[in-house]
Amino acid sequence: MATIKNIIFDLGGVVINLDIPRTISEFEKLGIAGFGNVFSQLAQTPLFDNFDRGLISEDEFFNSIKTQFNLKQPIAELERAWNAMLLDFPGHRLEQLRAYKQRYNTFLLSNTNTAHIRVFEKDLSDTHSVANLEPFFHKVYYSCAIGLRKPDPEIFEFVLRGNGLKPEETVFIDDTLMHVEAARTLGIKVLHLPKGEEFKGLLDTILD
Repeated sequence: MATIKNIIFDLGGVVINLDIPRTISEFEKLGIAGFGNVFSQLAQTPLFDNFDRGLISEDEFFNSIKTQFNLKQPIAELERAWNAMLLDFPGHRLEQLRAYKQRYNTFLLSNTNTAHIRVFEKDLSDTHSVANLEPFFHKVYYSCAIGLRKPDPEIFEFVLRGNGLKPEETVFIDDTLMHVEAARTLGIKVLHLPKGEEFKGLLDTILD
């Protein structure tokens, strides 16, 4: 069996804590009844996909939501609701990432958008005195910066090809089963992180 040399980490639910129901609740307070159902429906439309791919601006994204649901609140209120899901970066996880970086080629691969990046980078600065996530990985990939999004196989191929990585020497860890299965089809070793568990416990079962 090939030795693991490379680790690709997901961000939300793996490195940063997330609470998606908070965003649903905040949008419901703004007047969108049953936003949990709306959110699921909108996820099937190009709106969220295009925002995560960096194909539309923040103004276009938030104005689309405001117009579709006839919201009267300023854009700043919609932005606050959208970012409510972002919680904290536990310090022990960041230290573990530093340790893995010393022994493996490590990468971050996240479906995210400019609004979320701005908020979680401010939290990193305020709480951990680092400007961004780059100190913890050899390379950081955000979907909105590269125009690709999980679970499309192309995004995994982009990371593998761009860094000369062999799939059989690479492990990908994500809390979304769909993303894990997509990576598996390319021969990447995968770990699905159950809710409430820590990536270190899962990784240590397969790493030397």
